[in-house]
Amino acid sequence: MTLTAAQLAARVDHTLLKPESSSRDFAAHIASARELGVLAICVSPSALPVADAGELIVATVCGFPSGAVKGEVKAAEAARAVGDGAREVDMVVNVGLVKDGDWDAVEADVRGVVDAVAAAAEDAGLPAAAGDPEAAARGAAVVKVIIESAALTDEEIVEACRRAEAAGAHYVKTSTGFHPSGGASAHAVRLMRETVGDRLGVKASGGIRTLAAAQEMLDAGASRLGLSGTAAILAEIAE
Repeated sequence: MTLTAAQLAARVDHTLLKPESSSRDFAAHIASARELGVLAICVSPSALPVADAGELIVATVCGFPSGAVKGEVKAAEAARAVGDGAREVDMVVNVGLVKDGDWDAVEADVRGVVDAVAAAAEDAGLPAAAGDPEAAARGAAVVKVIIESAALTDEEIVEACRRAEAAGAHYVKTSTGFHPSGGASAHAVRLMRETVGDRLGVKASGGIRTLAAAQEMLDAGASRLGLSGTAAILAEIAE
């Protein structure tokens, strides 16, 4: 598919997760998101609540970036994020549990966050997500599951996606962008899309720095892109 700048922006989570980011950096990030016309911003939990988000969907992360956090801590972090105004929570799986093949524990970890987000959303009077990947667009709260695909085998990618779906997640996502094994790949995105069909969204994130790379992820089946260099990529379309 070939998209206009506006069409591509409408699929972008404009992301700022650098640990050294200041309040001034976050303010500039939100301003640039509005100017670029992106769908969502993804910021650190400490940047919440975002008072001037306007029509932007506000996303944040949970158990980030390692995923090696007790499940109850992830759940509490996710619930707090929804209370602070996040409508999308991108949680990191416990990659060690994936490597152990402890799939029931992986599913329980995801389910804990999904249930915590649903409960917090209900407390906040938000509409139910009802399994819709794009429910955040109508004000519901959804969960994306970061599986760190570059660190996994194909079989692990497939089973991680299956377990995320079984636990009630709305999206599966390739990467944090912080793991030494790398970020998104078209192969992983294609495998994830084949596994979840059109029942879940697929977010490609991590190392997508050019228009060609963004296009490759969309062609492979990504429905969302996590980008930090959004402006440069969109500028390529205008050239």
